[in-house]
This record gives sequence, structure tokens and C-alpha cells, in this order.
Amino acid sequence: MMKTCRSGALLVISGPSGCGKSSLISELIKNIDNYYFSVSTTTREKRIGEIEAKDYYFTSKEEFEKGISKGEFLEWARVHDNYYGTSLKATRDALKDDKLIIFDIDVQGHEIIRKKLAFALTSVFITSPTLESLKKRLSLRKTDEEENIATRLENAQREMDFIHKYDYFLINDDLKTCVKDLLSIARVALLKSTLYDKEKVSLKWIDES
Repeated sequence: MMKTCRSGALLVISGPSGCGKSSLISELIKNIDNYYFSVSTTTREKRIGEIEAKDYYFTSKEEFEKGISKGEFLEWARVHDNYYGTSLKATRDALKDDKLIIFDIDVQGHEIIRKKLAFALTSVFITSPTLESLKKRLSLRKTDEEENIATRLENAQREMDFIHKYDYFLINDDLKTCVKDLLSIARVALLKSTLYDKEKVSLKWIDES
């Protein structure tokens, strides 16, 4: 089958905290097969309701910095005075298994992954309709102090400067519509010609002719 000539694909999803990425990803994975959701490692405190190895791998700053020195991360960044990073080994294994690897990472992480694995990457930036609606969503979550919300809103404005570095841009003003659009992007991500080993494809054409 031609499928054996293809590697897995990367789907990077970025956007401001509170724009609804988690809800969109939850709906997305209900509708696709053979995916791997990349669970990030972080040094921030666990929030109420978060589950180890499902939401994040929680670790100390000391352990995270050891991982940096050992080259264990595909990408990592320091955000809001905490580290966030993606396991290099887990990503390589999922690519070999022909999976769609879904990342929920920030603009810094996207830049690094694009430099390292551009051949397999499709990216989408998601945001709320307005800054005011984003502020309302963050307030309703009741997981951040007012000072932290202000910081997140400032970061959100800065992140908007990066949207043209992404392949797609979605405004999450209607969950059902946004899920439909995100699912279309996920399917297209698996059709990139650069995922295929052209030498193996050519050999198959010869063998089966």
C-alpha cells in the first residue's frame, strides 16, 4: 500500500489562552483515527481538575532544566515564568507510526518546530472574535487572578503579530463551525506531498507496473 511510504504528520494548534483550543481539540480527536496528542511537560502548578499525563506532565524547574541540557525536548519555551516543552522521543515515535501528532503550543514552539520539521508540519492559529470576548472567557474560567488575566491579554495581543506565519487562521466564534474547519485542516495535513518518500513511491510504481 502507498501508505507505507508516508511518515506521520504534525498539526500545531496555537492561540491565546482562553480562546477555546482545549474544547476544539477534544471535539477534533473524536472524529479522527490514529492520532497522538502531544502532552507537554510544564513546571507550572497543576490547576483544579487537571490530570497528570493527560493535561500535562508536571515537573520541577530543576528537572526541566536537566531535560534541556540532555536534549530531551523537540521545543521548549519559558512562558509566564514557567517552562513548557515537547518530548523529542515521543514525537519521533509517533511520526514513525504514521500518526497525526497534535500539538497545543505557543508561537515560540511553532517557530522551532517549523525550523526542525517543516516537511511534516501544518499549523493553525485560533483566536476569539475580540479581545473583550477573550477577557470574558478568561474571567469565567476562574483559574487566574486579575493580574494574570491582564498578562495573558497582553501576550494575546503580541501573539496576533504571528498569525501570518501559520498555514491557517480560525476565529472561534461558533464552536461547531470551528470544529468543522479544524477537522478539514487535520485531514489536509495528512495529504501533504512532502510526507511521502519519493524514492519508495517511485519503486512501488515500478514494482506494480
